[in-house]
Amino acid sequence: MNERRNGRTRQRLEEEHSGHGAWAISYGDLITLLLAFFVVMYAVSSVNAGKYRVLSDSLNAAFRGTPTRMDPLQAGEKQRGSGADIKVSIVQQGMLSGQPRDMLQVIPLHPPPKDASSPISAAEEAALKASPAPLEKVQGLVEQALGSLINQNLVTVRRTNRAVEVEIRADILFSSGSATLAPQAGDAIRQLALALRGYTNPLRVEGHTDNVPINTAAFPSNWELSAARAASVVHVIAGEGVNPALLAVLGFADNRPLKPNDTVEGRNANRRVLIVILGADAASTDVAVAAPTRQP
Repeated sequence: MNERRNGRTRQRLEEEHSGHGAWAISYGDLITLLLAFFVVMYAVSSVNAGKYRVLSDSLNAAFRGTPTRMDPLQAGEKQRGSGADIKVSIVQQGMLSGQPRDMLQVIPLHPPPKDASSPISAAEEAALKASPAPLEKVQGLVEQALGSLINQNLVTVRRTNRAVEVEIRADILFSSGSATLAPQAGDAIRQLALALRGYTNPLRVEGHTDNVPINTAAFPSNWELSAARAASVVHVIAGEGVNPALLAVLGFADNRPLKPNDTVEGRNANRRVLIVILGADAASTDVAVAAPTRQP
């Protein structure tokens, strides 16, 4: 009897002990579910709604559906370089045209040629009529535009078989070691450009220096200085309406002297800008330079 009572007592104690620990299993399951729930909620809350809206609209446009919204929803700040703005513009273009495959068509970079029957403007007609001026006429135009400087022996005009050469001393154009045109020199070059802009004669501007070395931040050598001075003259000529396709810039530094550099007069003569106006028989791309003839 005692053994039976003791067995029942042990069984009751085991059942009570096991009943006290059952709640921990349910509690652990509940905590796990809550954790999973909050993880899912966090993941959903961090989704970029704008990307899903772009995807939805692109699918609607692909299947020729009516988009639910013309402007894609922007969630947060747009990151640069992410490509989101490119995608949005493509989707909008497809929705507005109603033909998504139109986006694959090639857009011409140049306008189509005009119809032969369409009228042309006065400027186009003048450009068609423009032609290279004969060298005799070019020489007359140059001498008329630069007459005062020619009389002061600051400008020399020469005519060869293929071109008219306008030699301008650099000391009246630029200060020492500079490529900025003096105001009075700029006015003279503008007058020359105005006289020639109605013609298609190619112009070649050459910069020359003496053999005195230069080493500054802007001009490490006479190469840069001579080219910069020629470019300054070209900018003024192009600014007065001369076609830039007719212009060329050359810098020779001190490699094409007219006189020896061992005297002050020789160095002054070698510091110059030469404007070469080619004749009608010369090609616009002709930049060949003949060796200069030394003056006595």
